[in-house]
Amino acid sequence: MTLLVDIRHRLGEFALDAAFESAGRLTALFGPSGSGKTSLINIVGGLIRPREGRVVTDGRILVDTAAGVHVPAHRRRVGYVFQDARLFPHLSVRSNLNYGRRFAPRADRRADFGAVVEMLDIGHLLARGPGSLSGGEKQRVAIGRALLADPHLILMDEPLASLDEARKAEIMPYIERLRDEAKVPIVYVSHSVAEVARLATDIAVLEHGRLAAFGPTAGILARLDLLSGDEAAEGGTVLEMELRQQDRAFAMSILRSPAGEIRIPRIGLPLGSRVRVRLRARDVMIATERPQGISALNILSGTVESLAAVSDNTVDVRLDCGGEPVVARITRLSTERLKLAAGQPVFAIVKTVSVDTAGAAPPL
Repeated sequence: MTLLVDIRHRLGEFALDAAFESAGRLTALFGPSGSGKTSLINIVGGLIRPREGRVVTDGRILVDTAAGVHVPAHRRRVGYVFQDARLFPHLSVRSNLNYGRRFAPRADRRADFGAVVEMLDIGHLLARGPGSLSGGEKQRVAIGRALLADPHLILMDEPLASLDEARKAEIMPYIERLRDEAKVPIVYVSHSVAEVARLATDIAVLEHGRLAAFGPTAGILARLDLLSGDEAAEGGTVLEMELRQQDRAFAMSILRSPAGEIRIPRIGLPLGSRVRVRLRARDVMIATERPQGISALNILSGTVESLAAVSDNTVDVRLDCGGEPVVARITRLSTERLKLAAGQPVFAIVKTVSVDTAGAAPPL
């Protein structure tokens, strides 16, 4: 699964210029409102014809302006999932799902209705109408409808934006299953660090219509300079770890990676499972000596790799912990009091309750 996007386009005074190539499992288009995310996904989906460039998925050319190729939207075999589910209110869930199959030529229909229903856990909803469904249930049905169209590409335009936190938590595991089991490239639009940290394999960061950065999720989220507004406080470290032990007495799970050992609130996965967790930079403290007599349970040893001033009073400190990067955001006063410098051995300290348990998800 591969996705190549190399586009230049203008919408009035707004110029869009973005080029990247990803492995295609789940590529997040990330950035604030007005950065060009939806415009770019609409170009990929065929809803906007770009002035110049190419879009290729798994070797299938959707757009090549130099060669005069522009496959119409209805022939692109794209499954589109919007913020609102856009189900047909007069049709049952079963009929909404079957509607998607009309867009796949009969000879190309590979998606199994029963398998899709099982994957999304919507079998008990088939006879119901959309009006009786919760927001999360509607989005699961919308995803199923997109899958049953046997798409070559799935586009998801902020599919969780209209849901409350409980419904988001409900639907995220199904998007993970879609990413891991459907074998269809996914482009996912979001401005939420928490979402892309959990779901994305690659992140394309858009800023004022231009590609500010592109790369694997862990590398991008460690670049706190790429985050703005409220999301800047959500950036930091993404670690892929192995579940090594369950501490049932204290309802904790113990994870290990080259960076060290981390305890998190207990997760219900078998030992040996690979998981990823997110450590917000603002939640990481630094000590020059191994601390004693503190409540924080997670202490990772490392070396200062670099320091970068963020403001007059804030510094981002990048650590190398066993070959894995860990980022801490601390005050300039603390930096000077600790006399931090590149190459200095230190300890990163993280409270168990501050580890984002919603970010504990199967690795990408």
